[in-house]
Amino acid sequence: MTPSVPGIEFRGVSKRYGADPASPLAVQGISFTVPQGTLTTILGPSGCGKTTTLRMIAGLESPSAGSILIAGQDVTALGPAERNVSMVFQSYALFPHMDVIGNVMYGLRMSGQAKDAARRHATEALATVGLVGYDARLPSELSGGQQQRVALARALVLEPAVLLFDEPLSNLDARLRREMREEIRTLQQRLGLTVAYVTHDQAEALAVSDQIIVMDHGAIAQAGTPQELYERPRSEFVAGFMGEAMLFPATATGTNEVQLGPLRVPVSGTPPAAGPVKIAVRPEAWQVGPAGSGMPGRLAKSAYLGSSYEYTFETELGSVFVVSADLDNAIAPGAEVGLSLGRHGVSVVAAGA
Repeated sequence: MTPSVPGIEFRGVSKRYGADPASPLAVQGISFTVPQGTLTTILGPSGCGKTTTLRMIAGLESPSAGSILIAGQDVTALGPAERNVSMVFQSYALFPHMDVIGNVMYGLRMSGQAKDAARRHATEALATVGLVGYDARLPSELSGGQQQRVALARALVLEPAVLLFDEPLSNLDARLRREMREEIRTLQQRLGLTVAYVTHDQAEALAVSDQIIVMDHGAIAQAGTPQELYERPRSEFVAGFMGEAMLFPATATGTNEVQLGPLRVPVSGTPPAAGPVKIAVRPEAWQVGPAGSGMPGRLAKSAYLGSSYEYTFETELGSVFVVSADLDNAIAPGAEVGLSLGRHGVSVVAAGA
């Protein structure tokens, strides 16, 4: 393989379940690439087509149209065993009657590798995921995070060209989820793995990805780096799905500023054409100042979250939700303030996009 050959490539891939040509498409003619040695997250709400897309990469589903390439080879007609792909499932899918080393060895033994060699490779894979000394334990004797590591070792030991993750952290608590996503990302970068990773969790996608593909109703709504999707969403759907955002009607002036109520808000990139637009504002983008500066607001509700305050202000734009990391200057209910916006966390989308 050469670096110029994508690890995964979709060319106009569609998927329709059933033989009825009038039945809706679960995936609608999507095209994308996952560069070798990178991690791409396929993100979206339930029913958007992300898991179907992952299953087509794995060969567990056949596309109705289009072609799929792995490391430059057309694998569209190949079965799962012929694709050099490993998958880590949401449920881990460990064999409960087998010990840890038996679970990790299983794929190697099924492919014909001798028992001693399979055990040696499985032991190395367990060391890679930090499970030295766990060989004889049963899955029932492991925590959720340890079971996830065994599933990861079982996938890694096969040395796949592509590693697939299907909602791998959804069964873990918040702290373990954070730890495991960091471990997966570190391992992916250290080993140079090509990874496609499905999740519905925006924070998870932002934390682990080189590229994020946001899907909506079987189509790609937008693809790009985490920063691009968070800071420069192209549609209301992407703006709302990639973290919290409030959408306000505004007017583009034809310059690099947009009129939002009494505020003239700077926008980065190519200025939108003059006329009505919508502006997406992240709650952390608002800057709270003294009354008389910016847009007038009156505090209606507040909540203390430990690392930040959440405020709801009543303004001429309606209710405005603000997250403030200023813990030293809590605002009292009923207080009058001035609200303004900086460049970060503010993006313009075309009206109706």
